[in-house]
Amino acid sequence: MAAPRMSTAAPLPGRCGFFVEKKNRFCKMIVAKGKVYCGEHATMEGGVSRRIVCPLDPKHTVSEDKLDKHLKKCNSREKPKPVSLSELSRSQLESLLDKLKAGVKGLQCDVEDSVLSHPIVQEELNNPKNGDSAHKHLKQQSSILGNLEAQGLLGRGRCFIEFGAGRGKLSHWIHEALKTPDHQKTPDELQMLLVERCSTRFKVDGKHQDSGVEFERLQVDIQHLDLSKTRSPGLCRVQMLKLKKLPLVGVGKHLCGAATDLALRCLLVTPGPKDETEPPPKRLKTSEPQPADPQSDSGDPPEPGPDADSGPGPVQGLAVALCCHHRCEWRHYVGQQFFLQRGLGPEEFSAFCRMSSWATCGLRPTSQELRQREDDEHEPAEETDAVNSFLSSSEREHIGRLCKRLIDAGRLHFLQTRGFEGKLCRYADAQVTLENVLLTAVPSSPS
Repeated sequence: MAAPRMSTAAPLPGRCGFFVEKKNRFCKMIVAKGKVYCGEHATMEGGVSRRIVCPLDPKHTVSEDKLDKHLKKCNSREKPKPVSLSELSRSQLESLLDKLKAGVKGLQCDVEDSVLSHPIVQEELNNPKNGDSAHKHLKQQSSILGNLEAQGLLGRGRCFIEFGAGRGKLSHWIHEALKTPDHQKTPDELQMLLVERCSTRFKVDGKHQDSGVEFERLQVDIQHLDLSKTRSPGLCRVQMLKLKKLPLVGVGKHLCGAATDLALRCLLVTPGPKDETEPPPKRLKTSEPQPADPQSDSGDPPEPGPDADSGPGPVQGLAVALCCHHRCEWRHYVGQQFFLQRGLGPEEFSAFCRMSSWATCGLRPTSQELRQREDDEHEPAEETDAVNSFLSSSEREHIGRLCKRLIDAGRLHFLQTRGFEGKLCRYADAQVTLENVLLTAVPSSPS
């Protein structure tokens, strides 16, 4: 019987040079710059320390001389669990509330109403085929468009980046609004970049193929998206931002928790230079096939051109509907400096994030209130934490809103340090959505 033929005569560029006999091919793991083998097969190179099984997870190995460093960052390490509010005593909760009141002192906690609409959505709003849920989403999208227009951000000659795009409905309505005859009188082009980390069904962006409009979708987590790396092998599709350098407008509808902070960083913070030995990033999933790179076969990075360091166009503004403050994370939060200036740190931030959920679920009655409504034949409800023992539902709701405003104030402070004037407004009625606050920002006017 003839010997099996090797599937690949040589390893792929930038991939491990170890031949896996069982699979009859070379290892496909990415290698660091200047290396021949990946981390798992690094023992094949001379002068490399012995690899041992990780004591936390036998499914992977680690260099023996780097074990101590690895144990501190291994994904299988035991991570500290956040303290539950139900585990705190009344005195600890009262101390947190005192810190919250001190933290919001001097802040404008009232949010002005800005429930607007856009005529392009009106026909669909009047469509009787839309159910209650669809009608509520349309009202929110219409108001976001109205607020974009009020801020002077809704127009052609821009690139709209929708973070947490989902099916892309917000981008769809922005595109529809800019198809009107008034906007089409100008020859300005339009770009729509949709960013979503999950695979999404029933996407609407694939239906738009108008001339002068570019729709592009990236399946990537926002924290891994660097708009400035237009030459990166992993982010080559972001090069569309560099070619025409259209001004950028960031948008998002219900950008949950830390995703808002990640989007602000993505738009307004240029990452510093990374370690030269860092392996190339993973390839992104895009809505179109990638063009062939003439230098990809050589395994060498492309030579930087004269404009390699130039990134996308300037950020012209943003409009992001906020939600789920309880899912914020200190490591991603852009308002860390704001918190620290007020004598607050990660522990208080974590507690305030959890308490922020009271703004939308605090209307549920407390155990004491439930007991007052019960008949004699029912057993009294058991109190599960110290919160219900001294805070009514209306008090919890008020505290939750204060926590949200404090967290958002840190974001406004961040925008100010980046040269932007940000504001919060109530863009929808509470009957439409309880998470009805919109964060908008435009460049600050020169003083």
